[in-house]
Amino acid sequence: MFEGFTKKTSDFLWELAFNNERAWFLEHKEEFEQVLNTPFRLLAKETYELFTLRHPELDCKLHIARIYRDARRLHGRGPYKDHLWFSIKKTSELLEGPTFWFEIGAADYSYGMGFYSATSQQMEEYRRRIDANPAAFERLALDVARHSEFKIFGEEYKRPKGDYEGIIAQWYNRKRLGLECCRDFGGDVLRADLPEILVDGFEKLMPMYEFFLSFYHSNEEHK
Repeated sequence: MFEGFTKKTSDFLWELAFNNERAWFLEHKEEFEQVLNTPFRLLAKETYELFTLRHPELDCKLHIARIYRDARRLHGRGPYKDHLWFSIKKTSELLEGPTFWFEIGAADYSYGMGFYSATSQQMEEYRRRIDANPAAFERLALDVARHSEFKIFGEEYKRPKGDYEGIIAQWYNRKRLGLECCRDFGGDVLRADLPEILVDGFEKLMPMYEFFLSFYHSNEEHK
């Protein structure tokens, strides 16, 4: 059962960031298992189970990131990640479709929902759906904005794609987009009920997730 992370989790990740080499990691492998890997996997499993209990119709999959970086893509970095994340999503492909996630690092943690792998065609469909009924999308965006802990983010086009103002403009002109709650290490991440906190947060984003999912599937149908 997940019992919360501890300050030792943060300490380990800081030390790993400054000692990112195989010899150090092997020497501290037991510490890694105790303070990071085991609780992280328990959190992922319990969050996924609670989420699927509430939303069995979505038939979501769980993906848990490993601490090991791909040796082909080190680009001068050490062989280990200094953060861990897991995702819950309907699609089985790792980098496809809208995704709920949680991520932990030495200094902070974050969770939210986004569609980072959206293609240009999918984003065109996204804008077409907004154009078809901007009033409905505005209501959706305002509903999400009520949950002030989540902030919209994602790279914007240099040249605006539309003439919208207000809250629609914040959403319309993005190449990729998502909603994120980011907090300093501590607080909720130390609590045993973190799975419930995460799923309650995901629930707040569910209407936007379903909107993202609708144009993701629309793109799939045309492949």
